[in-house]
Amino acid sequence: MSSSDHPRFAHPRPRFFTAYSFAIVTGTLFVLSWVGQFVFQLIEVRNDAAEHGQVFEWAQFWPQFFSSTFENWQSEFLQLVWQAAGLALFYFWGSSQSREGNDRMEAKIDRLLTERGIDPQEFEIEEEEQATEQKGHL
Repeated sequence: MSSSDHPRFAHPRPRFFTAYSFAIVTGTLFVLSWVGQFVFQLIEVRNDAAEHGQVFEWAQFWPQFFSSTFENWQSEFLQLVWQAAGLALFYFWGSSQSREGNDRMEAKIDRLLTERGIDPQEFEIEEEEQATEQKGHL
């Protein structure tokens, strides 16, 4: 019986809205803002057509709407994606910021081990021995 099969470790699956609440709220805000852009741009294009004595045409509206949509996505969404993806990538590569977090976590674990009467140095010796053994097998 593995530790994940043990009843103490069994967690019921969260309900759908609990598990995906952030995505649902984000998606809802996205759809509402896009509908808002559509409505206000539609009003603007209809008013422009009326000012110039022209008839509003959907064929002229759609390219303008999608052009402004993709312009917004390019300027805002792609910047945000780069920030999130770039930070994740640099964290994965081990930038100085991620090392600080690892050092801090290691210090906390060492303190917990010390409080339990376990010498954290024992684990460092074991890790060094394992690394030496692995190099010997290569």
